[in-house]
Amino acid sequence: MIRKVILIGFIVVVFPAFAGAAALTLEEALSQTRQKLPSYQAAKKKVEAAEALYGATLGPYLPSLDASGGSQRHEGGRSDYTATGYDLTLSWRLFDAKRGSSREIAGFNLAAQREELRKERLDSDYRVKVSFFTAVAGREILAQRKVQLEDARKDHDVAEGRRELGAARLSEVLQASVRLEQARYNVVQAEGNLRKALAELFSLIGRAEETGERIDGRLDPGGDTPALHALSEAVLGRPEIVQAEIALKKAESSRSLYLGDFYPTVSASLSYGRSDASTLGGGSLEDRSAGIFASWNLFELGKFYKAKSARIEIAVSDDNIRELKRQLLLECRKAYEDFTTAVRNESVAAEQLKRAEQNYEQAFGEYKVGRGDILSLVQAEGLLAGAREQLVSARLNAVLARALLEKIAGLEK
Repeated sequence: MIRKVILIGFIVVVFPAFAGAAALTLEEALSQTRQKLPSYQAAKKKVEAAEALYGATLGPYLPSLDASGGSQRHEGGRSDYTATGYDLTLSWRLFDAKRGSSREIAGFNLAAQREELRKERLDSDYRVKVSFFTAVAGREILAQRKVQLEDARKDHDVAEGRRELGAARLSEVLQASVRLEQARYNVVQAEGNLRKALAELFSLIGRAEETGERIDGRLDPGGDTPALHALSEAVLGRPEIVQAEIALKKAESSRSLYLGDFYPTVSASLSYGRSDASTLGGGSLEDRSAGIFASWNLFELGKFYKAKSARIEIAVSDDNIRELKRQLLLECRKAYEDFTTAVRNESVAAEQLKRAEQNYEQAFGEYKVGRGDILSLVQAEGLLAGAREQLVSARLNAVLARALLEKIAGLEK
């Protein structure tokens, strides 16, 4: 047992210390993903675009300056002439019931995009955690399978030695040989699985070519089990729920926007124009004007139905919020139960490994002195191998269950 512990410790802890460059940590992987993952960068750019559109809604509050000019050549015998002119107009909308609602809607769109960015961050963090801890588990499973290979080789050597002494049959050696080759196969399979897990991880952080780089992490969910009521409160701050609440406010602003059709618009303008034509004897005409204008739609059937539709959309948004809260609270409860179950299974798997080690040591000792048979030894070694991998899987399940619980609750730490 001491030799096995030393071998596992060398593979998992000591060997990486001599491998060269510093290993990649989970925090570094999360940071690099936010810098390089295309989907996250796209979400950031959408926020910038929404900020620009929100700034554009200030336009109706500020004056507008327009300029126009042109030159025309007229030919008609003796009345040929050339006319040039230009106009400069400054206009300012003094009252418009719809511009405030338009700015509010743009602000809600910006807030929704920021929540979309936060949702993308939660999703990408979860994907990184899954791939990172899967790679850690793959590394530990590879280490365990190398220990299994040593156990299978030891069983084969004992069977071969007993056969040379005439105390074992050829069938016993063949049984041990089959298990030995299976152990070699398992090691090769674990190496391939580890490479695939590393490839997925480094693809997320934008370094797909560095699949041979080491990672620094362990399968430990860490921390105390969070309280269910605290998680339920955190769920209510999920990006999806915040977006649904924003959609409700947006629906209310849309109703105000449609109600703006029932009010007049008032604007003021200053205009200056100048025209020159050869028929004027080289003279020019200037025109200056100032005015205030109001327009009011007294009747248009469509605006009544638009206002009614906006009122219904408010009720729909309210129902969507309540349904979304119900679904997410249910997901949180289920994820919480999965996490607590995974933590308990980890303790059970650790105890099962302890019993499997005792069973294998007993079977190996009995076979070595001729009191046991090879089938019992091979079976005990197989059960021990399964118990080792089951413990790694149980630890991985606990870590991933906590990561999923944090994602569902909207916790970024």
